[in-house]
Amino acid sequence: MASLKWLTFIRTKRFIYGMTIVLVIIAVLSILYRKSDWRHMGASMEQLTPWLISLGMLGKALGIVLVFLQTLFPFVPFVLIAGANVALFGIKWGFVVNYVMSVLSSVTAFIIARYFAHDWVERKLSSKPLVQQFNKKMEHHGFLYILMGRLIPVIPSSAISFGAGVTSVSFRQFVLGTAIGKIPMVLLESLIAHDLFHFKAYKGRLFVLLAIFVILMVLGSLFKKRLDARKQDKPSS
Repeated sequence: MASLKWLTFIRTKRFIYGMTIVLVIIAVLSILYRKSDWRHMGASMEQLTPWLISLGMLGKALGIVLVFLQTLFPFVPFVLIAGANVALFGIKWGFVVNYVMSVLSSVTAFIIARYFAHDWVERKLSSKPLVQQFNKKMEHHGFLYILMGRLIPVIPSSAISFGAGVTSVSFRQFVLGTAIGKIPMVLLESLIAHDLFHFKAYKGRLFVLLAIFVILMVLGSLFKKRLDARKQDKPSS
């Protein structure tokens, strides 16, 4: 039965459009590589690193704090901060720093929303229909939807954390879903950042990682459309 549903899904226009977008983006990435744009991006990411290194332990502490703040209130793409920490700590410990601080920041957002700013968060999220729809799903399938939201970019990570705090999702479900779900995405972005720094040596793997990232983006987009469709189909009271 599941195989029949899958076969039906891959024949839909959404799937075909999604895969077309993936192929187009991969082709664009190949063109950008020839124009050295990715090498320039890697160079621009490294501009922050010498300054942080020059600060010694303070620079490493700042890199750790930046991941925490970026996860709480995204002000730059996560991969930029992840790249700085990969350069500071190396790929292994850079990933550990990025992962641990990202999880801690998400848990902090959950606690803030649940115990300190419940009404304020609800008002802020009330103007975001997609987040509201996602929160309704979390009410009934807390762990599953938190895990899914971490694995694919359905809505911003901070929106999941704050949103879960104003739902009935248990602390245990939130922590487990976040801790497990963040591993693949943080690892992926840390590796992308690392390979941008070492473009010539890892350009083959970089394109594979970017293709995976694009596929996850497409899956997230399809899931968003599904949430929107369910909202529109719901009869008004």
